[in-house]
Amino acid sequence: MKKRIFSGVQPSGNLHIGNYLGAIANWVKLQDEFESIFCVVDMHAITVPQDPETLRKKTIEIAKIYLAAGISAKGGSASGGDPTFPIIFIQSQVPEHTELMWILNTISKMSELEKMTQFKDKTQKGGSEGAAVGLFDYPVLMAADILLYGTEVVPVGEDQKQHVELARDLAKRFNQKFGETFIIPKAFIKEEGMRVMGLDNPEKKMSKSAESAYNRIELLDDEETIRRKIKKAVTDSGSEIVYSDDKPALKNLINIYAAFSNKSPKEIEKMYMGKGYGDFKAELAEVIIGFLTPFQEKYSALSDEEVLEILKDGAEKVRPIAKEKLDEVKTKVGFIV
Repeated sequence: MKKRIFSGVQPSGNLHIGNYLGAIANWVKLQDEFESIFCVVDMHAITVPQDPETLRKKTIEIAKIYLAAGISAKGGSASGGDPTFPIIFIQSQVPEHTELMWILNTISKMSELEKMTQFKDKTQKGGSEGAAVGLFDYPVLMAADILLYGTEVVPVGEDQKQHVELARDLAKRFNQKFGETFIIPKAFIKEEGMRVMGLDNPEKKMSKSAESAYNRIELLDDEETIRRKIKKAVTDSGSEIVYSDDKPALKNLINIYAAFSNKSPKEIEKMYMGKGYGDFKAELAEVIIGFLTPFQEKYSALSDEEVLEILKDGAEKVRPIAKEKLDEVKTKVGFIV
């Protein structure tokens, strides 16, 4: 039997090439090797304020991006009642997530959640006193997301590894207290780990929440916007196209070029020997456009109605899996099911 994977993206902000290269492209490669469940994690999104109409729009947008990128969820159940994979669904349409979260909350420790790096980062400016409880507690919801489906492998970026470790700890703790119930999941982080840094700051990851739009190339940016952003991307001193840790801005741009051209950094160095940043940036923009144009065409061909049907079908497929596991958990803690 194939192992099962689970992963998801929040429907907030605008997804960029860093999200694609760091996560979604990896899911596309893994979807045939594993029983794949991909979620639009809208309940995670509301840990910070969201405009309701924008949230609905972004939820559909994320699902379209999954499909346009090559995740092959088509809708329709397999004969015999078994779900067909990959599955895409909306988190809030499967209430078992929050029910399991509450039970996991009762075995989670404040000290564990206080150590979470992302919570510290997000409350750095305003302090934790004014932060919503959901922002503090959402790693437990993420653990519920993972454990609910018998997930064995969780494809994540390095920044989410800590959350998968919490899911592992909670699974072990529950199993020790109530008997074998949860599979202990493992984080899957690509060894080559595509870590795309900000175009305006190569010391920090490209971010959909960065204040400046010049931090990132968004997946739905038009051609002229892409050319303008690449032209304005920061570079290092000197003019040689060299792949070196001493030139972090240029190294980041070469990594992006390599990812979208299937060329190695060394090949790119040779291509631009004797050329300057202007030539390199102009051609990098065209390489990115060459990838995003067919992607955007696939995205635009998807209707909202078609995508909502796939999402509804996905929720119907995962509900029996989720209910069976939740009923097992409830019975073990002493609830009447």
